[in-house]
Amino acid sequence: MNMNKSITPDYFSLNYLGKMWDLLPEYAGKTLAVWAPHLQPEVKLNYHQLAEKIKQFAAALQSLGVAAGEKVALIADNSPRWLIADQGIIVNGSVDAVRSSQAEREELLYIIEHSDSVALVVEDEATLNKLRPEIEKYPLKFVVTLFGEKPEYEAQPVYSFEEFLQMGGSHQFNPPDVSKDSLATLIYTSGTTGKPKGVMLSHRNLLHQVCYLDHIIKPNVGDRVLTLLPSWHSYERAAEYFLFSRGCTLIYTSIRHFKQDLKQYKPHHMVGVPRLWESIYDGIQKQFKEKSPLQQKIINFFLGVSEKYHQGKRLAKGLDLQNLQPTPLERLKGNLQALLYYPLHKLGDRLVYSKIREGVGGCVKTWVSGGGSLAVHIDNFFQLVGIPLIVGYGLTETSPVTNARRLQRNIVGSAGQPLPETEIKIVHPETHQPLPPGEKGLIWIRGTQVMQGYYKNPTATAKAINEEGWFDSGDLGWITPMNDLVITGRAKDTIVLSNGENIEPQPLEDACMRSPYIHQIMVVGQDQKYLGALIVPDLEAIKQWAKSQNLSLNLPSPNATREEVLNSDLYSTPVLNLFKQELNREIKNRPGYRPDDRIAVFEFIVEPFSVANGMMTQTLKIKRAVITSHYQDIIDSMFNR
Repeated sequence: MNMNKSITPDYFSLNYLGKMWDLLPEYAGKTLAVWAPHLQPEVKLNYHQLAEKIKQFAAALQSLGVAAGEKVALIADNSPRWLIADQGIIVNGSVDAVRSSQAEREELLYIIEHSDSVALVVEDEATLNKLRPEIEKYPLKFVVTLFGEKPEYEAQPVYSFEEFLQMGGSHQFNPPDVSKDSLATLIYTSGTTGKPKGVMLSHRNLLHQVCYLDHIIKPNVGDRVLTLLPSWHSYERAAEYFLFSRGCTLIYTSIRHFKQDLKQYKPHHMVGVPRLWESIYDGIQKQFKEKSPLQQKIINFFLGVSEKYHQGKRLAKGLDLQNLQPTPLERLKGNLQALLYYPLHKLGDRLVYSKIREGVGGCVKTWVSGGGSLAVHIDNFFQLVGIPLIVGYGLTETSPVTNARRLQRNIVGSAGQPLPETEIKIVHPETHQPLPPGEKGLIWIRGTQVMQGYYKNPTATAKAINEEGWFDSGDLGWITPMNDLVITGRAKDTIVLSNGENIEPQPLEDACMRSPYIHQIMVVGQDQKYLGALIVPDLEAIKQWAKSQNLSLNLPSPNATREEVLNSDLYSTPVLNLFKQELNREIKNRPGYRPDDRIAVFEFIVEPFSVANGMMTQTLKIKRAVITSHYQDIIDSMFNR
């Protein structure tokens, strides 16, 4: 590790994000900045080298006449080259319109045209070919391919990544005339309900995150970070910009290599979506089940003890979401309970939890979950075993982080307190009148990180941001007396039963996911008398259960037809009874249970929701409207028996 300056640079004084790369070579020096071990050949760049390549990319843009404020479409995926292109565009004062190369062709063409892009940077020749022939008629000055050989292409000049940097290396770069309020990037929403909207984020928006995310993570120069989420996504981008600003080493991984890389590279920090933490949790649970019956009993005993220890600690410190203002007597009881269970908790830590931490690298300082609701049982589990996982909240339109827990106030079930320069207000969904702490309503946000608006869409902008600058998040939640935000659902996801009861599906789905037999679930029931669910079962877990019950089951394959699923033993009485018991138990065990929460009917589907089949976003949230439309016949039959 090399550290030339002990004091973090003053990012508050910067007039635009690109200036960060003037400061970082001096601050982090020869510290490794990016490492892509799975690229062939692998890539390692220190902060001096990375800053130089970024400046070369910016200079090449200038040499080809791309001015500050002009748009450049960046259609590519995670790699150091993506970062160099992104930051090169921003250093030049230009604006990148970003999206994954895996996105739908029509969506990419729309983004390039709608953004008024004057140049195009693509992953490779395959991505360029995906956009042809329409792209050949667009008024682009040039195209850059990040990987592969330079394609045969006559419509516009094409440069390989190496050629482009070489061009920049021989051109004098002139700093652009931009300010904090200049546009920095356009991030297009997924467009699941119509055309995607271009979220306009300024340098001020992005610098807010660089300056204030240290309220959540406290990294040191040289700290290792595994990066997995799409780099173009606002959550990953803000995290990366912040972590680079503190001189960290970002190591590129993928779903395929992730679990091995955890052990090999021993990251200190990581940001991820709930599905990532669920996969780690599931892996740990699978290892538990492979132990002998005696070992399983010992593990469960220690987890039970640690649950009581942490319950006592939370109560004593006022960090229990169900009792945030305990009386002095309750605090005393909590302290006594924690004291009583502490010795056994420490023994469990030494015998069991230390091995779990070692399995994820053994060096974790902070994991941050965002981009969706984290199930309480997973949230709680990582606290029990001593892995510091915290939860944040935000949207693309808010750059994105508005709220996050702090390690010293890590309340399970909450999304934490606001970052500096951020206001949160809860209003009535219909009247928009402010509601007091504890009452549930729409979450409104006002702050430095709120977007400038939607590009070329003043109607949508006016609908999202009122005259006083409050942004309507579309999410539902409430605020604790200490200003912690608790998310309860998405307003447009709310299911209204025929009796008028409003049900938030996400908390119910999170509860049901505790069952080892449920791989994925989506609750349905709009305008029905009761709730139903589409369930993707964990076929392997069902096989193990059947074996323990001495049952021989004919289970379908993941690519089975609907007829094969219906004729399989998934619909046998023992399996149906198992799922009824699981659903009833998990839903009744969640805080605030009421009879309308009960899932009365369900249907099995065996193809998992995924990005590949269009049923999940890039951050692995289910697309309810898409799933509902695809399985409408099955949903209808569920309620018409």
